[in-house]
Amino acid sequence: MTDRTEPHPAATIRLWDEREVPRLGLGCWAIGGPFFAGETPLGYGTVDDAESIAAIRCAVDLGLRVFDTADVYGAGHSEEVLGQALEGGDDVVIATKLGNRFDPATKQMAGSIADGDLRRETRSAVEASLRRLRRERIDLVQLHLNDLPIGPAGEVFDELDRLRAAGAVGAYGWSTDFPERAAAYAGRSGFVAVQHGMNLFFDAPSLLAVVEEHGLVSINRSPLAMGLLTGKFAAGQALPAGDVRSNTFGWMDYFKDGRVVPEFAGRLDRIRHLLTVDGRTPAQGAIAWLWAKSPRTLPIPGFRSPAQVRENAGALEKGPLPTDIMAEIERLLDRQPEGEARAR
Repeated sequence: MTDRTEPHPAATIRLWDEREVPRLGLGCWAIGGPFFAGETPLGYGTVDDAESIAAIRCAVDLGLRVFDTADVYGAGHSEEVLGQALEGGDDVVIATKLGNRFDPATKQMAGSIADGDLRRETRSAVEASLRRLRRERIDLVQLHLNDLPIGPAGEVFDELDRLRAAGAVGAYGWSTDFPERAAAYAGRSGFVAVQHGMNLFFDAPSLLAVVEEHGLVSINRSPLAMGLLTGKFAAGQALPAGDVRSNTFGWMDYFKDGRVVPEFAGRLDRIRHLLTVDGRTPAQGAIAWLWAKSPRTLPIPGFRSPAQVRENAGALEKGPLPTDIMAEIERLLDRQPEGEARAR
């Protein structure tokens, strides 16, 4: 059993179901293993399932309770690993996402549920996730189509309302970086969370305003800038060919052509001494920065090993960054205006 650290009072959050949990989840993209769109890798390379399960159980021992995945990660494999690791655990919060079609045998993406009957495919996706997760109920189901138009998204949420009434879904939300999309459904009783890109390099003020106005939970995707804010990458460092960060997607800011973007590595160098105040690691400081931005933020850093889980969980004891440190970070970063909303 791993020793549990008592979280700082400001590093806990009360969820939509009134459970109070540490304000840190685990993002389970990396443990899904390889999956592809044609020849393009969408995962983080090969994985060791035994190591992934050990890391998940380490997180539970440390007091972490929120685990975020998606049906498409590893073409279903992330959900399967999470289900195996947490089977029988009633005191955890499992969040998953739906919206992408995929073939679990070939590990290939195959379009989106928007290509078919949205309500029928939503129900089928939830049923498949329940099987892989070994659950009778999923605490939070999120729409995984970032820029789906507002109208069709309503069909997904209508079906999720039916599944809530049947007891298969606890609540729902949207993984989107577009404030107007989140705002369109923020008043629904079942709509409780928005998952969006947010980290020290991009603080998402417009989306955070929607979250705070409606009392939602801000689930912070890419809180460590796809790993850059761990401080373990050098400017220009190359990534393995099978890693999603080896691609050049429009939404991928911190890695281009398979290498660390020097501009962001330089920004980290300018503020590293501020992130590591009070003995924090750079990753712990980046998590603490998110906590200081709003009491509604819930970062979900990725992981592969128990060591990474322990490091991230170590941020809980110290809590948010102090106000003076936050101000100095802003001064040194010389942050640009937010700009028009886009997928991140």
